Formats: sequence, structure tokens, C-alpha cells
Amino acid sequence: MSKKFIIFGFFLLISIAFFAQREKVEYLPTFDQRKIHYGFYLGLNQNDFKYSLNNGTETTLDIKSTMGFNVGLIADLRLHKNVNLRLEPGLMTNTKEITYINKTDPTYSFPNGDTREVNSTYLHIPLIFKFSTDRYKNIRPYVLGGVSYDYNFSSNEQGNDNSGGQFRTKTSNYMYEVGVGIDIYLYYFKFSPSIRGVFALPSELKEDNAGSFGGTSPYTSPINYLATRGLFLTLSFE
Repeated sequence: MSKKFIIFGFFLLISIAFFAQREKVEYLPTFDQRKIHYGFYLGLNQNDFKYSLNNGTETTLDIKSTMGFNVGLIADLRLHKNVNLRLEPGLMTNTKEITYINKTDPTYSFPNGDTREVNSTYLHIPLIFKFSTDRYKNIRPYVLGGVSYDYNFSSNEQGNDNSGGQFRTKTSNYMYEVGVGIDIYLYYFKFSPSIRGVFALPSELKEDNAGSFGGTSPYTSPINYLATRGLFLTLSFE
């Protein structure tokens, strides 16, 4: 994960909270008394893969990630003055590059190239519990945690495998996420920046088809576990 991404996220949260608490007028004083309210969010993400290799394999992986984006809607149900249940369906997209390296022979040539670009576009449907402190002036810090169902439109699970140059992942998966953020009450709406960690639970690896390489696949057989992990910087408007 990028340290710059984490530092930028926390700096943004602290800076916005500092300026918000300087306001003397309390905005939207009855906002949190609503039983249900709605909103939307925009954000950035940086995802890579957490992986483990099978014992005895001569292959290792070098994984590089790029910045992606996420966008979605919010439905918030007030359960308690400090607890909310949120449904946040949306889309998240990112790209990861996997480079295969033979540890014992760096000059080894993989049959169809040693690099795979893995594009992912997820329908991300998280159910999240949000635990907030009491409001102080125009700010309200919170922590959150929940689970999500994820459908990957770019998985290519039923398509060509690495024999055709295509690295496949599973279409459906489950993730959990945890994070921290700050509610900031403005004149017309509530603005909530947060930084979150998102982690897939089952392995997303889709094995190459039997017989594609006339035997063991040099691309999927070395991998025991492969799952997305990432950081989200989310800006919510409610």
C-alpha cells in the first residue's frame, strides 16, 4: 500500500475537521434526528493483491497497482443516536499488474509472457455499521466496519485463460472493510470524508483450464491464495 495515499488521507481528514470546528454557527442541528436519509459518494482507491504461494514453487510475483475510483449511493438508517446502519452500493474500478519471476532462473521465459494486466470493475454492495461520537460544534468523528458482496464485471471467469494471455479471477466474492472518518456539517448538506481498508475474504484466483499447457500451468499452479486488498479515500455527501 502507498504510504503517500495514507498520509494524504489523514491529512485531509484533520485539515477539514480543524477548519470546520472554527465555525461559530451550528449547521443542520436536527440532521441526525432523521430515521432515514440518503446521499452519494465519490472517491479514490489503491488496490493490490495479497497472495501466498505453494510450498516448493520456483515462481514469485511482483504486483503493481494503479489509482482507481469509486462512486455510489448511500442509504442510512438511524438505529441509535450513535449507531447507524448503511447500505452503500456503487462501482469501484482499478488495475493491477502481475509480473512473474522465476527465483532460480531469472532468465526463464514464461510461455505467453511474464506480465499480466488485471483490470477489475466491481459492483460493490457493502452493509456497514457506523459508530459515531457525540457531535461537537460542526464535526462528528466516527469509525465504521462491515462486509460486502462484490461482482467483478471484468473477471473473465468463463473466458480464455493464460494460454491466451488472460489472467482470470472469480466473478463473485466477499470483502470486509473498516475505516475512520469525520462528519462535517455544512450549510446545505453533511460532508463526510473517510479513509477505509478493504479486504477480500476468499481467494479470487480462477485456475487455468486443465490441459491448457499440456500439464501444470506456470501461471496459476504456483499460487495458493490471491485476494484483493486496498485503501479507499471516500468523500460522502448527505
